[in-house]
Amino acid sequence: MNKRSSGILLHITSLPGKEGSGTLGSPARAWIDFLHETGQQLWQILPLGPVSLGNCPYQCFSAFAGNPMMIDLHQLMEEGLLEEQALRNIPRFDIRQVEFNRVTEWKTGQLRKAFGKFVAGAHHRYQAEYNRFREEHGWWLSDYALFMAARREFGEIPWQQWPGDIMRRDPSALAGTREKLAGEISFEEFQQFFFFRQWNALHDYARSKGVSIIGDAPLYVAGDSVDVWANTDIFMLDEELKPIKVAGVPPDYFSATGQLWGSPVYDWESLRKQEYHWWLARIHFNLRMFDQVRIDHFRGLEAFWSVPAGEETAIHGEWVPARGAEMLDILRKQLGRFPLIAEDLGIITPEVENLRDLFHMPGMKVLQFAFSGDEANEHLPHNYTVNSVVYTGTHDNDTAWAWLHAAPEKEKKFAMKYLQHYQWQPVWGLIEMAWASVAAKAVAPLQDLLELGAEARMNIPGIAHGNWSWRFRWDQIRGKHRRFLREITAKYNRKP
Repeated sequence: MNKRSSGILLHITSLPGKEGSGTLGSPARAWIDFLHETGQQLWQILPLGPVSLGNCPYQCFSAFAGNPMMIDLHQLMEEGLLEEQALRNIPRFDIRQVEFNRVTEWKTGQLRKAFGKFVAGAHHRYQAEYNRFREEHGWWLSDYALFMAARREFGEIPWQQWPGDIMRRDPSALAGTREKLAGEISFEEFQQFFFFRQWNALHDYARSKGVSIIGDAPLYVAGDSVDVWANTDIFMLDEELKPIKVAGVPPDYFSATGQLWGSPVYDWESLRKQEYHWWLARIHFNLRMFDQVRIDHFRGLEAFWSVPAGEETAIHGEWVPARGAEMLDILRKQLGRFPLIAEDLGIITPEVENLRDLFHMPGMKVLQFAFSGDEANEHLPHNYTVNSVVYTGTHDNDTAWAWLHAAPEKEKKFAMKYLQHYQWQPVWGLIEMAWASVAAKAVAPLQDLLELGAEARMNIPGIAHGNWSWRFRWDQIRGKHRRFLREITAKYNRKP
């Protein structure tokens, strides 16, 4: 098997389709077919969890649950859970971007209709599979379903503002709430059952086409999540269960004031006493869902930027040691293999590099970062090692086309000099440069293959709203794109 491979970064929501946002059904299968036909072995996606306000996949209500908005309704119709008429009258959604609020409102209504049919008797054909799913996933599903049902009951306010006995998870209060909200809890379990049913089928399809899916695991979880509510002892919280310190990163390439994520930081001493059970369960779960997993903000496993709660920026923080080495050592003994990718961008110290290398994890190289220094810049292809994943850009970068046009003059000149053989088409030149490198894996966002501008940017770090909405259309992918991808994949020995 060829150890060199390549692929495309594209989130599920960016897929085309009639349901207003990408789904796990035929739109995703068509995308896998495209990857297979062009010789790509990798499909990298963003986190799949249920998103909160702002629609950020890195701020989810659960580190384990799937986003119900990705459920394919046409598959539910084919299984008899929705009437054909319901999908004949789909609203006219924007085909260029996800209208999150409109899609969520409409789709939730359709999922409730499907749930009604499920409860009314259609569940019988799924009974054994459904019971098995609830039993196998109960360790996270039970708390998640209760959490989401309770959020609706209390008007979508953060769990720290719920009635005290439920906020603090008093057993009798939880039992009473489970009884009261039994119907809504069942609805949540129903959605998760069909999300994972469709995801597993899609994953099997990808494998049948020789496509490995690279998932993404954010280091931190949202403060308003079931993960924190159900595991308060592993986070740095005060007596009111509010964060004492929150996560972020100091000022860097992306932001002059740093990034203040607001997520509570882990209590690593408490995690250690529990033998890192929650973290290990999370990684094992991710590795069942995906073929490989990128650990976002990997450097936080060595030391993390801790900011006092209440600060308006991430400037006034401090580095605090973590216990990632001990946790990863246990994981390695459990797994035997180690299909993890370290997102090692930003302020990386020798200690972080040592941690990454100790476990032989590939790090990331990003060509958009390659031209801001000198010839020793680690992101320049001539400085790569084989155990790397090279990207033209990530979801946090502008598109390569927009970056090339907006880069400082010195950076642009260096880039164009380095790209001298590709100046006729510099964005494709960057992609070919990535594919030609010694890095074992090469990945480009679809926006770069299509040479799109800033209008197709996925995320601007530090901006809370208006991100994550870009979608592509099949008419944007032409024969020349397919030919180029096939040619460079063969030329640089990245074919299956």
